[in-house]
Amino acid sequence: MTWGEIDWRVLERHRERFLDGQPSGGPYWSSLSDLASYDLTFGERIGWKWDAVIAELKLRGWRPPGGPLLDWGCGSGVAGRRVVEAFGAGSFSEFRVWDHSELAVSFASEAARKQFPGLPASGATPSFLHSPEPIGLLVISHVLNELPASAKDEIRRLMARSKAVLWTEPGSHEVSRELGAFRDGAPGGLRPVAPCTHSGKCPILMGGNERHWCHAFAPPPSAIYGDPDWVRFGQRMGIDLRSLPYAFIALDRKIVPSGGGLSRLIGRPEHFKPYARVLNCDADGLAEITLMKRANPGLYKELEKTKRPLVYRWTKDGNEITGGAALSQPSDSADS
Repeated sequence: MTWGEIDWRVLERHRERFLDGQPSGGPYWSSLSDLASYDLTFGERIGWKWDAVIAELKLRGWRPPGGPLLDWGCGSGVAGRRVVEAFGAGSFSEFRVWDHSELAVSFASEAARKQFPGLPASGATPSFLHSPEPIGLLVISHVLNELPASAKDEIRRLMARSKAVLWTEPGSHEVSRELGAFRDGAPGGLRPVAPCTHSGKCPILMGGNERHWCHAFAPPPSAIYGDPDWVRFGQRMGIDLRSLPYAFIALDRKIVPSGGGLSRLIGRPEHFKPYARVLNCDADGLAEITLMKRANPGLYKELEKTKRPLVYRWTKDGNEITGGAALSQPSDSADS
């Protein structure tokens, strides 16, 4: 698929479906060409979100546990492919995909075989989906606002079989908070790896924090802003190419050592002339904290400009930051 071959009407239909935000009534792909148009555009934007998620996981020192990877609700399969590309085909025994659309299963399987010729890739059979066979890594991407209750129950059953789970969604208020509920209700043994820096209940879901939601912003490749194809895509779809909000959870069964007081910033830091304000999540809960520009001009500027994952280790005086540094070396970060 090239930009000159894209079916714009198909993309407009998918954009309308996303904005509608209603559970899917069934498969919505009509051809392999539909999937190819999606994969080149919307799928690639989802891939940039996954790049940001994977960058944070690598920063935390996390690696997949091995065994089969299952990309559930795969669509074009971009999520699973991004994960395999990042950690290497040798990290997995096979690449399984499932979607309620047989066209999507066919497209995602073929795309994986083409990109990773040494990794067995196929559609997940009903017997695999309903067996007790362990799943190495369960990958889920951009499905939550489409799912009926029965499908959410299926996800919980698959999570119970999985050694680890990576799940990324749009960074909207409603979807992010529902994803947090899946985190808190994860089957026994699955513990948070990221974005959390602790293994307690999600503070955002506690009383008094209803207006907040756990989300971040992925940095798109800078080259797209001068690319006429991407500019046209953004204009036709009514999308701000600069903004890629996402929410995610990473869960694992292995014991993860304490991260030593790490904090994860929620959303974007707010900058005012004399100070910056951030929504900070750590083992003590959720709090708005501030950094006075005069106290640390370099850190103030970094919080405004950085595109790296917003994981920090602070020194504080009450709710005022006195110093700190971004996590820069591989380190596990959830409390044991």
